[in-house]
Amino acid sequence: MPRLALLLALLLLLVALGAVEGARHRRNLSRIPIRIHVNGTRGKSSVTRLIAGGLRAGGIATVAKTTGTEASMILPDGSEYGIYRPWRANVIEQVRMLDTAASVGAEAMVVECMALQPLLQSLSELRLVRATHGVITNVRPDHLDVMGPTDEDVALALAGTTPVGARLFTAADRHRDVLARAAADRGSELVCLAKSEIDAVSDADMARFGYLEHRENVALALRVCAELGIARDVALQGMWSASPDPGALTIHELDFFGRRILFANGFSANDPESTERIWSEVLGRAHGFERRIALFNCRVDRPDRSRQLGDACVAWPAADHYVLMGSGTYIFARAATARGLDIRRLVIAENLAPADIFETLLERSGRSALIMGMGNVHGGGEELARLFRNRGRQLELA
Repeated sequence: MPRLALLLALLLLLVALGAVEGARHRRNLSRIPIRIHVNGTRGKSSVTRLIAGGLRAGGIATVAKTTGTEASMILPDGSEYGIYRPWRANVIEQVRMLDTAASVGAEAMVVECMALQPLLQSLSELRLVRATHGVITNVRPDHLDVMGPTDEDVALALAGTTPVGARLFTAADRHRDVLARAAADRGSELVCLAKSEIDAVSDADMARFGYLEHRENVALALRVCAELGIARDVALQGMWSASPDPGALTIHELDFFGRRILFANGFSANDPESTERIWSEVLGRAHGFERRIALFNCRVDRPDRSRQLGDACVAWPAADHYVLMGSGTYIFARAATARGLDIRRLVIAENLAPADIFETLLERSGRSALIMGMGNVHGGGEELARLFRNRGRQLELA
C-alpha cells in the first residue's frame, strides 16, 4: 500500500508539473504576437531566414529558429548560435526556443518545422507554435518512408501545420487542393503565390545574394513580410544582409597542382526535383570544364531517397562520372543502372574518408572538372564540403 501511495503521489506531481509547464508555454505564446511556422519539402531554412531578415529590417524584434544543416537560434540583432541537443532532436525543443524568444522580448518568432511524422507536424502547430501565419514552401516527393508513399501523402502531412483561424501562405505549385481543404478545415485562408509575384523578383534582386537562392523563396518571404507591413525595398535589404543557412548552395574554385576544380556544395538538395534543378543551374553557370562529376552522398537509412535519385539522375544532363559516397550506395547504383546508366560511369567510394574521396574525385577530374555534391549533408557531405571550402575560394553567385 505505501508503494501504491508513492506511485500515486509521483503521478500527481508529474501532472502538476505538466500543468505548470503548459501554463508557462501559453503565457510565452501570448507574449509573442507574431508567430510564423514554416514548413515544406525544400527551402524551409532559407525562407525562415529570409522572413526573419525582412522583419528585422522593418524594425520588428525577431527571433528565428532553423533546423536545417545546423539547428540554430537567430537573435533580434542577427547574431546566431547553435542549439545544444543532449540527445536526438525532439519537437518539444520548440517549447524551449519559444521560451527563449519571449525572454529576449521578441515581437515575432519565425520557426522552421522540425517534425517529419505527420502526427507530430500537426502537434507542433496545434500545441506548440499556434502560428499567426503559416508557410508551406512547396510540396515535393521526399521522406516518402515517413510521409509517403505518394507526394499527395506528403502534401497531407505538410498540411498538418496549417494554423487555426489565420493565413497559410504557399509557393507550392501542386496539391493546392489538399492545402485548401486543410485551410478550410481549420478556418484559415490559403494564400497562393502567383507566378507574377515570383517573376517580379528581378535578376538584379537575386544578384545581391552571395549564394544560390531561389526566386520563389524570396517572393514567398516578401509576401509574408508585406502582410506584416514591411515595405518591399526594406524587406529585401534585410534579406540580402541575412546570413544564409550553412547548407545553402555555394561554389568554391581551387587550383590543385595545375588542375582547375569547381566544387558546388549542393548536398542539401536531396529530392529529385530540387536536385535536378540545381544541377542544371550549376551546369548553366560553369563553362569550359573538361569533365562533369556528379557526386552523390548516400545514406543507408535513407533508402527511398537513394532509390529516387538513382532512378531520376539518368534523365538529367549527363555527367562523365557518377561518384557514390556514404553508405548503402548499392541502392542508388541498382536504380540508376536499371534505368540505363552505363555502369562504367559509376565510381563506388562507399565509407571512404573525406580525404580519400577527394583523391578519388581528383583522379577522374582530368585537367579541369566541375564537381557537384548532392544527396545528403549528413553522413560525410558536410565534412567533404569543408575540405573543398578550406582549399579553395568562394565564388560570388551573381
